[in-house]
Amino acid sequence: MKSAILLFAHGARDARWAEPFQAIADRVRRADPGRPVELAFLEIMSPDIHAAARHLVAAGATRVDVVPLFLGSGGHLRQDLPPLVEAVRSAHAGVEVRLHAAIGENVDVIDVMSRAILSLAGFGE
Repeated sequence: MKSAILLFAHGARDARWAEPFQAIADRVRRADPGRPVELAFLEIMSPDIHAAARHLVAAGATRVDVVPLFLGSGGHLRQDLPPLVEAVRSAHAGVEVRLHAAIGENVDVIDVMSRAILSLAGFGE
């Protein structure tokens, strides 16, 4: 089984908005060079989730882990993303597509962000 990661972000008109998300995708690629990684957007920016999934499947992925780069599970993750993931599943029979919770709900991310906030505020010096 060849697994791949599809990072999913909101999108914005300002291209600079995507820079932190692109940096995350680059770090994931460097950490695991053999695993295909794509960054997709809900709106405004490209690629969208369908184009990113096609690229991963074309690269040989038989499992795609969709990781939302959102801090919490708001309306986009509860209402918009599940039908998009179902459409990806339908379009790529035989490929396992796993949807994960918002990355911001992960305890490790919460810990890192808490430490960064304290550091920015001058605590722990």
